[in-house]
Amino acid sequence: MRAFAPGSVTAVFAPAETADQSKGASVAIADGVVADVQRAEDESAARGAPVVTVGGEPTAFEPVEIALRELDVPARADLTAEVPIGSGFGASGAATLAAVIAANGEFDLALSREEVVELAHRAEVEAGTGLGDVFVQNRGGLVVGDGGDPRKFERETPIEYSSFGPIATDEALADDDLMRRVAREGSATLDALPDDPSLARLTRDSWAFAEAIDLPTEEVRRAVEEVEAAGGAASMAMVGETVFAVGVEGVLQHRTEVCPDGAELR
Repeated sequence: MRAFAPGSVTAVFAPAETADQSKGASVAIADGVVADVQRAEDESAARGAPVVTVGGEPTAFEPVEIALRELDVPARADLTAEVPIGSGFGASGAATLAAVIAANGEFDLALSREEVVELAHRAEVEAGTGLGDVFVQNRGGLVVGDGGDPRKFERETPIEYSSFGPIATDEALADDDLMRRVAREGSATLDALPDDPSLARLTRDSWAFAEAIDLPTEEVRRAVEEVEAAGGAASMAMVGETVFAVGVEGVLQHRTEVCPDGAELR
């Protein structure tokens, strides 16, 4: 059984004492992750240690493994990523959500969509790879708020991006000083957004947020300057050495668009 989950770019986030209280602003993109889940040949081994591959190569992928172990199914999950892993595209959340959706169908588990999303979310939080990516990946479009009752705005808008390398999400989330800055500046940025923000407005505010928390590298800054010189708006994906932009064409390396639909079986 195959399932697809869109990638997502988190423009702003504000962690809280518990992951379920965290909030942010994220947009789902058409580039994502496909999970092909099948019954493993060695069923007993797979129940304790699910087999996960990325691009055909066996890979340790903790949130997917956590989710499949909790489902207690003898699963093999083959992942195909259309976005760089660990670079701010929510690839871990997309892979986990797609894998759980596919396993739910492959093993006739009859889990509700809410149960599927909650399981993927818990696995991400436990693995330290994300705080709420799966919520926007489940819904699609632009989601502003928290995972419980977000405001959603769909935009079929082109987005360009360039990725210069990963930033370890688990290390960033474990940096207490950084997270204090993120919580303070992220909350202020989100509170200042209008009720129906355009993607351009969100991107500009996101860049001010990224600078306030002192996260951008020189390479990121140069890419943002190039976009702004071309008349667009750009910012840094949270958390990755990645620049995303709107309002330009051919400035950054890759071009995709907002995905108005959420994760689904294929």
